[in-house]
Amino acid sequence: MSTTLLHPNEIALELTGRPYTSWSAITTYQACPLRYAFRYIENMLEPTVSASLAFGSAFHSAAEHHYRELLEGRPTPSLDALLSAYNDAWHAHDDKLIQFGKDDDRSTLHDLASRMLRAFQASEIANPQGTIIGIEEELNGELVAGVPDLLARVDLLVDAGDCLVVTDVKTARSRWSQEQARESAGQLLLYHELAKPLAEGRPIRLQFAVATKLKNPDVHLYEVQADPQQIERMKRIVERVWSAIEARIFYPSPSPMQCPGCPYREECRTWAG
Repeated sequence: MSTTLLHPNEIALELTGRPYTSWSAITTYQACPLRYAFRYIENMLEPTVSASLAFGSAFHSAAEHHYRELLEGRPTPSLDALLSAYNDAWHAHDDKLIQFGKDDDRSTLHDLASRMLRAFQASEIANPQGTIIGIEEELNGELVAGVPDLLARVDLLVDAGDCLVVTDVKTARSRWSQEQARESAGQLLLYHELAKPLAEGRPIRLQFAVATKLKNPDVHLYEVQADPQQIERMKRIVERVWSAIEARIFYPSPSPMQCPGCPYREECRTWAG
């Protein structure tokens, strides 16, 4: 009697309803395997959304609008236009479900967005050198044998002539240290591998553009070196995380940093294994 082995994409589809995995899924499992199970295996709707997540998503929408206008050959959008894109994205969330931090509300975050978008407009990343070829571009491919395809959504792809520039836009409470940039590099190292067909043999530059939530915001660029050893290390991490997911190894991982903002706190407390 023969046994048909399922392709990893088929296994992922059976487990999660998606024939792929993603960076956010991998990092969710690393932070808390049980939260991964609630979100990706049991497909539980998140009863609340953190204001930080809603804000970051809305800021990304404004940046996306800016780049799309440039891609279409139109004039650089005004601050009002960017704030309109921010507001449209914010209104996609129900205010009643948003968990605001201390001293924050929709109005204070709107003021912060205005200051940050002004800083974004004045930064070098607002007018990238080269030709924009992708905005929120989806890249998909097999990186590790036995692991589902990785789906990446790249914020900005620029053909700089002699190289391809891959940029991921982040928002942060303060400027990153170089150590923070190194700790976050795994995402771009994996995206480097997926972007190879677009580069057509040319070097690929990787960078984070981090917009700060300070009283006087700024946008700082952090280069990530595409070190082959670090790329291979990330592939092995993805391989082991997927092996644990496939084996259905799920358990809570209590953390004073993660738990307060987790939307599944009640479900976690009643989980019995």
